[in-house]
Amino acid sequence: MTAILWLRRDLRRRDHPALLAARDAAGDGDLVVAFVVDPRLWDGGGPVRRAWLAANLEALDDELDGNLTLLYGDPRQVVPHLAQRVEAASVHVTRETNPAGRGRDEAVARRLADAEVQWVETGTPYAVGPGLVVNGSGDPYKVFTPFSKAWRRHGWPGPAITPRTLTVRHARNDAQATSALDAARSASDLPELPTPGEEAALRRWRRFRDEHVGDYAEQRDLPAVDHTSRMSPYLKLGVVHPRTLLADLDGERGKGVESFVDELAWREFYADVLFHNPHSAWRDLRPALHGMRYDEPQDAVAAWKAGRTGYPVVDAGMRQLLAEGWMHNRVRMITASFLTKDLHVWWPVGARHFLDHLVDGDIASNNHGWQWVAGTGTDASPYFRVFNPVTQGERFDPEGEYVRRWVPELAHLPGKKAHRPWEHDDGLAHGYPERIVDHAAERQEALDRYRSLS
Repeated sequence: MTAILWLRRDLRRRDHPALLAARDAAGDGDLVVAFVVDPRLWDGGGPVRRAWLAANLEALDDELDGNLTLLYGDPRQVVPHLAQRVEAASVHVTRETNPAGRGRDEAVARRLADAEVQWVETGTPYAVGPGLVVNGSGDPYKVFTPFSKAWRRHGWPGPAITPRTLTVRHARNDAQATSALDAARSASDLPELPTPGEEAALRRWRRFRDEHVGDYAEQRDLPAVDHTSRMSPYLKLGVVHPRTLLADLDGERGKGVESFVDELAWREFYADVLFHNPHSAWRDLRPALHGMRYDEPQDAVAAWKAGRTGYPVVDAGMRQLLAEGWMHNRVRMITASFLTKDLHVWWPVGARHFLDHLVDGDIASNNHGWQWVAGTGTDASPYFRVFNPVTQGERFDPEGEYVRRWVPELAHLPGKKAHRPWEHDDGLAHGYPERIVDHAAERQEALDRYRSLS
């Protein structure tokens, strides 16, 4: 009997319930492990995400001794065709929870059923599957803190076993798929990506766990230090499962551990919000700001994207994004606030730019994070939050190290002076731009616009 494991956001061997289910279903027969390059998702993913996906598929193929089957096309046609070609009795997947993925899987499952091929969903990309954490009335949580408490009470299973041996049958690659992946890996102007693959992910995790999780609560907001885990790119593709990380911290105590677990809970909260509110992928979650007047300042948006706003910490973050395909989380909030509150631009403009360039771009976390800052999402009191890009920089980059690293035009300004170059005679002497807006005036404008809706 042949069984197919169709991979999506689960590019690993360890802690992989769907892999175990497919192996068991195959028994003494063949196990085919496949990935489908879907052109609808591929073409809209941006070069950074495409390159990162391609690199991790290559790493997984090496783990499978070159037996990962790569296909190209609409999965609604490609997966049933593969099942027919290899005479599969079952197709196994990790359960998808985002709106597009759910719709796609329902269509594939129907076509397989018509061909009398079993569709089997096992596991989830999350420690606790979206939809499982509800309040006493059976309703989903709308605010993070009560969700996180209920999420912890709910708990999660331990990691699935790792098969000692795994025999995978190769089912012939599609030339379009291999061509697309090769082109993605060799694209020009790519940032330096993390080391791909499950082994690299676990090495990075162990280093963070052993060296930095203890001071994570105190250090996580300091971009110059960057004691964050950098696990988000791996979690995005399921190269490592969050349950593996949580199991590694089981029994550990301290503010750092609790703070890190909170960050995993945020990821699961946003997935849960999207699961219950599919419209919130690209539209406001909360209707309270319906009718808000937004601007479309093309030159200002271009300056924001290029890191040329005249506000050093904003520009440092935007340049880090372009150079690394990543941005420190505190700076993500600062740059998002600047676009939505100082430039009065609707959040999807920024969310799309981030997804185009982030190696860890995840629609649930990215887009709901943007809405949290913009005031249209899950935050209970967004009205008063307008990040001051100067004081935020001074607070979280007190010596100006992060700014000078990414904005070399300000390398001559020591300490906090790097956050206020306009106050120094030679501050703009090396080509750094004037501020494109006055923050105090735009903050007041943002508050006035909010008040006009009340």
